[in-house]
Amino acid sequence: MSSTQPPPEIPSANPIDPVEHDYFTLNPAPASLQKHTSLARDFITTHASAGRRVVLVTSGGTTVPLERQTVRFIDNFSAGTRGATSAEYFLEAGYAVIFLYREFSLLPYSRHYSHATNCFLDFLHEGPNGSVLAREEYTEKMLAVLRKYQAAKRDNLLLTIPFVTINDYLFILRSIAQLMRPLGPSGLLYLAAAVSDFFVPNERMVEHKIQSTDASPNIRPQGAEDRQDQGQQDDEAFDNFDSSPLIPRSKRLVIDLDPVPKFLKNLVDGWAPEGMIVSFKLETDPEILVSKARYSLERYQHHLVIGNLLVTRKWEVVFVARSEEGEGIREEWIRVPRRRKTLSKIDIEVDREGGREDGGEKGKERPLDPKDLPDYEPEIEIESLIIPAVKKLHDTYIQRNTRES
Repeated sequence: MSSTQPPPEIPSANPIDPVEHDYFTLNPAPASLQKHTSLARDFITTHASAGRRVVLVTSGGTTVPLERQTVRFIDNFSAGTRGATSAEYFLEAGYAVIFLYREFSLLPYSRHYSHATNCFLDFLHEGPNGSVLAREEYTEKMLAVLRKYQAAKRDNLLLTIPFVTINDYLFILRSIAQLMRPLGPSGLLYLAAAVSDFFVPNERMVEHKIQSTDASPNIRPQGAEDRQDQGQQDDEAFDNFDSSPLIPRSKRLVIDLDPVPKFLKNLVDGWAPEGMIVSFKLETDPEILVSKARYSLERYQHHLVIGNLLVTRKWEVVFVARSEEGEGIREEWIRVPRRRKTLSKIDIEVDREGGREDGGEKGKERPLDPKDLPDYEPEIEIESLIIPAVKKLHDTYIQRNTRES
């Protein structure tokens, strides 16, 4: 099939889900969907023919536009560090990687310089005859990164596909997940993107920029309401300015957001029912981290939920998954060693701690206290521990599903 032809829609294995039908019918598909779907199809076909595993890594945050011609939007803090770093380690582990990332967030390999405290130009200097050279102190590392990047591109092992909005993300995720269905258990979905929980449905979104002032007599600020139509008590119920001088309601912007439909279960039920699915749960409260990860595992039936706390996410994560026997849930903490010295394999495995089985309090692990963390960055990237552990679980998943089939 020519990549210029629009790719046919792959029917869902669960076509009667009304929420899925309504969302993907009422909201417009991104203009780039056909192009990106064709690229993903060719990429998956190539590596499936070679017997290579394919992983879809999602990365970065999704925006929530407030207007169709978007000027204002809601965003989150994610720079895509987890996803971009994980993609590199998946490539090292022998996977072909589809990297679905927020446009302008971090990319594999270039992240080493675009996210550095130094400006990228600080790594370079002018050589003889106007040539551009890497500074001597950075040359060895830059060469190693460059060689890995060039190898991934040369062997067509890395496909990057951008998104911006929550709508872009959901449409492209569904299309790629459906394309991965023929991979069966060899397909892996590693969902590290920070996905918005709320959005403005297309039918309620205004076309033009929301006005902040009624400078023109014919302009009424979007969201302004006639105070005469509402009692003072109703205004106060929505008043976020109690501690400041009264601001006229016509000057406020009240945004009414709907919850984004939860399609995480659809990945299992229809989009990629035989693939292994890994999702993340980020929290700020250590008291609820594990319970929320366990709840996600049960609710969405993914194969692994990786829990992490905002302040300790570079130092530790917790794997929450069903035991190999399929009965009960197991927790396993993976931690970066907290000491400055050359790390060996023994050092790493000492800090990889097995957790508890269902319900058992004995040996229960607690999240690290941020006050106990060193005042320096981890000496190794925690993704260098996460990805081998995920691959090991994927090995087991493939073996089990191959036997059952």
